[in-house]
Amino acid sequence: MATQGSSIAKGAIENDAEVSSLGPDKSGFSSSNEESTPPVAIVPERTWKSYVWDTFDKSPEERYFLFKLDGVILTFASLGYFIKYLDQVNVNSAFVSGMKEDLGLYGNQLNYMVTCWTVGYVIGEIPSNMLLTKIRPSIWIPACEVVWSVLTILLAKCHTANQIYALRFFIGLAESAFYPGMQYVIGSWYRKDELAKRSCIFHASGSIGTMFSGYLMSAVYNLDSTSGFHGWQWLFIINTVISLPIAIAGFFFMPDVPEITRAWWLTKDEIALAKKRMELEGRANRGTYNKAKFHKIFTSWHIYALTLLYIFFNNGSGYGSQPAFALWLKSEGYSVTAINSYPTIASALAVIFTFIYAWTSDTIFRGARWPPMVFSGVVNIITNVSLAVWDIPLGWKWTCYLIGLIGGGISGLTFAWAHEICSDDNEERALVVASMNQMAYVVQAWLPLLIWQQVESPQYRKGFITMVFVATALIISAFTIRYLHHREVAKKRQEASIE
Repeated sequence: MATQGSSIAKGAIENDAEVSSLGPDKSGFSSSNEESTPPVAIVPERTWKSYVWDTFDKSPEERYFLFKLDGVILTFASLGYFIKYLDQVNVNSAFVSGMKEDLGLYGNQLNYMVTCWTVGYVIGEIPSNMLLTKIRPSIWIPACEVVWSVLTILLAKCHTANQIYALRFFIGLAESAFYPGMQYVIGSWYRKDELAKRSCIFHASGSIGTMFSGYLMSAVYNLDSTSGFHGWQWLFIINTVISLPIAIAGFFFMPDVPEITRAWWLTKDEIALAKKRMELEGRANRGTYNKAKFHKIFTSWHIYALTLLYIFFNNGSGYGSQPAFALWLKSEGYSVTAINSYPTIASALAVIFTFIYAWTSDTIFRGARWPPMVFSGVVNIITNVSLAVWDIPLGWKWTCYLIGLIGGGISGLTFAWAHEICSDDNEERALVVASMNQMAYVVQAWLPLLIWQQVESPQYRKGFITMVFVATALIISAFTIRYLHHREVAKKRQEASIE
């Protein structure tokens, strides 16, 4: 009888569409020992309908299960990330909409506000994701959401930069649980042919949050002086009004992970189905952290290569979290409404390209994650070279700013890749996902202070030039991981054939 490890290895091989020669076995099904559990295809069938949505080719039972799962997990994940990003970027919208003048802010204080948030975010990520392998996500994640929602409204009462620094640190600390935590949860429920789309839909909600923050600031600016609050103060107040109900709802809807779920909206048969699906993916159940586990994790290339990939992605898109587009518009004399509205076009394009990356990766590229990464890296090189030159035609400058955020859409693909590469070890998967996000923000804590200094806006020459090299490093990292993954899967195939 094969060991659990060899079974996991076989699952990883069978589901690595890019590197495996195994084609879809339309007659190959597996069911659990429970007779009531619906059969699950060992290798998901693919027809033209899968190019539209992956559930169309699955059994009615599995399709209904995924319909419910998507309805809850994707709704909660997207709304949660929406409010997280809304509360993360609102300080940028407030800064360019009167906060700077009202509080007498100067120099690089906006950079410091971003850095304080980043430091809190960095400190919390790995401990938070390690906790998720021991406690219920349905308790931990919503509790953190409630904390950051409440802290956000306190920003409206700040009178000094130091007060904002302190609150931003604790908001970042509370928010650190959500993105890597939800990526871990998503990776615990979905199969390879489903994962990229869900991860990218989840990530796209962040861009929607950025868009909405701009629209919201444009709207609440009209509330200036209402009840004694400035327009930018109303932004923080309304953010909390939106965020808090969503955070509380998480306590009632979050499904945890299949092996410990107690979700009231799933039947016993559907829970058994979820467990079987993850077994076929070779995705390991929860284990323990011990000396041997840490040795395995830190002697593997997984944590280092995937973390580097995400560092280059995260710090190579979005202008180091600086409102570069908005500050350029402000320098050109545009109105507050225009400054907050026009950059939302770039966010909308980022959402569209996020979906393009997800669908092409799952369908046209048959599970390969690297092609969209290479494309986004090339686009970043072109746009940042152009903006570094600066004296370019006005129309092309608008184009560069408008498409300058589309590289952000590959975030979900990087995490989907990490889930697939680390499938056979739950604790490694949780730690790697957290490490990717945490180390990216470690770099983001200091890099913008060097290359995206507010006093150099809007012509961030150092920033744009640095981004060219970061984009190049992203492309090299993607090809390197592809090579290492190919080699590893070939080794697992060989070991499985021997057994």
